Amino acid sequence: MGCYAFILARSIMFELKIIALFTITALAEIVGCYLPYLWLKQDKSILLLIPAALSLALFAWLLSLHPTAAGRVYAAYGGVYICVALLWLWVVDGVKLTMWDIIGGLVALLGMAIIMFAPKNA
Repeated sequence: MGCYAFILARSIMFELKIIALFTITALAEIVGCYLPYLWLKQDKSILLLIPAALSLALFAWLLSLHPTAAGRVYAAYGGVYICVALLWLWVVDGVKLTMWDIIGGLVALLGMAIIMFAPKNA
């Protein structure tokens, strides 16, 4: 039983690391897109494009850290991105999420989990 518990713990840690990496990646992408939005739509300083570019470069680098095929990473990342974007909408933009937003986010996370954590030999 001890060996099984160790393997399970390692698997859970791997999955948590993947989800954390996806979350940080999504934040980098959202910041990289939100700052130009502020410049274009809310007449903020053009200097916001500098941290935006750095944030998008960080986003691209973070995507390269995943230990699986790029196409699979991009597909699964989309699910986490949707959830982080909804949280951004709620926390940063102050928009109350609907029940459908929450259900859609959960479905997206389920899709991410299926893509990333299902047995690959199936």
